[in-house]
Amino acid sequence: NHTTVVEFVLLGLANSRHWEITLFVFLGIAYLLILLGNISVISITLTNHFLQTPMYYFLRNFALLEITFTSTFLPSTLYSLLTERRTISLPGCFLQMLLFYCLGTCTLFYMAVMSLDRYVAICHPLHYPATMNSRFCLQLILGCWALTFLLMLPPTIMTVQLPFCGPNVMNHFYCDASLLLQLSCTDTGFIEELMFIILILILPGTLIVTAVSYGCIIVTILHIPSSAGRRKAFSTCSAHLMVVMVFYSTCIYRYIRPAQRGGQDSDKVLSLFFSVLTQTLNPYIYSLRNRQVKQAL
Repeated sequence: NHTTVVEFVLLGLANSRHWEITLFVFLGIAYLLILLGNISVISITLTNHFLQTPMYYFLRNFALLEITFTSTFLPSTLYSLLTERRTISLPGCFLQMLLFYCLGTCTLFYMAVMSLDRYVAICHPLHYPATMNSRFCLQLILGCWALTFLLMLPPTIMTVQLPFCGPNVMNHFYCDASLLLQLSCTDTGFIEELMFIILILILPGTLIVTAVSYGCIIVTILHIPSSAGRRKAFSTCSAHLMVVMVFYSTCIYRYIRPAQRGGQDSDKVLSLFFSVLTQTLNPYIYSLRNRQVKQAL
C-alpha cells in the first residue's frame, strides 16, 4: 500500500522572491569566479613550462576537481532560484548525492596531499625532487580517488536502494544523504552509523595530516633568518590556513556534530560556507597569488 516517490522537493535557500533574486546574483557571481579562477589555473599550469612542477600538478588537478564539485549542485541551485522550480527526479537526486559526496571527500584528500607536498618542499627541499617525482605524484592522486570510492560508494549504494514512499520534501538546496535517510520508510540506523564512522575517519583524519604538515612548515619558517622572508611565508601560510579552518570547521559541525539530523536552516548556511565560499577562494589563495603564476599571467 506504499506510494513510491518519483521526485523530491528541495525547499532551497529562500522563501521570498526578493531573496531568491539576490541569492541568484551572488551565487552566480561566485560560480563565475570559481570557473574563471580554476580554468585560469588549469590553462596556465598546462601551457607554461616553468610551472611543470609537482606543486602545480596537484593544483591543476585540484582546480579540475573544484569545477566538477561545484557543478554538481550550483547550476541546478541557480536554475531553481531563477525559475522557482524546486523538484528533482529520484535518479537525479541519487546521482547528485553520489557525485557531491565522492567529489567532496576527494577534495579533503587532495588538501591533505597538497599540504604534504608543501611540507616536503619547505622542510626537506633537498629531497623534494627525488621524493615528489611524477610517478609518486600520480600514485597520490590515484590513491585519493581509490580511497574516496572505497569509503563512499558502499553507504551511497545502500542509500540508493532504500524505499521512499513519502514525504518527499527536503529543507536543503541539494540532495543531502542525511535528509534522504530521514525520508526513507524503512529503518536506516545501520547506514547512519556507517556514514558517521566513515566521516569520523575522513574529516579528523585528513585534518590531522593537514594540521601537522602546516605545523612543521611554520616551525621551519621560524628559522628563516630574513624577517622579510618570514613575513612573506607567514602571509602565504595564514591564507591557506584560513581557508582550511573555514572548510573543516563547517564540514565537521555540519556532519559529525552530536545528535545531528539535518534539515535546519543553519545547515544550509554551513553548506554554503564549505561548498561555495571556500571553493570561490581556493584558486586565488592557493594559485593565483603565487609569484610564478603572476609572472606566467
